[in-house]
Amino acid sequence: MIRRSALVVWFVAVVSVASWPAAAAQHGRSEVVNAAETAGDPVNINTADVKELMKLEGVGRKVAEKIVEYREHHGLFQKPEAIRKVEGIGSGLWERNRARIVVK
Repeated sequence: MIRRSALVVWFVAVVSVASWPAAAAQHGRSEVVNAAETAGDPVNINTADVKELMKLEGVGRKVAEKIVEYREHHGLFQKPEAIRKVEGIGSGLWERNRARIVVK
């Protein structure tokens, strides 16, 4: 027959293992995530509309509208880095999205 103390130890072990992913995430540790899930598809800043531009991390409606307006007044972007000329596009936003921003 299982002793009560052995049963308690077993129960604590099962609960600890079951809650490990949540506890790990709470302490800054995360499981490996598929890069495709976090990176997203490339965004062509020369053809994207406001809605598509808003898929970039940190780009809201106002910034997306400024990108379209800049493109309409100055012509197509010659290279991805040129997006930094748009008001509201700082180095942080650029760095977070540089792998996804393309020009074609």
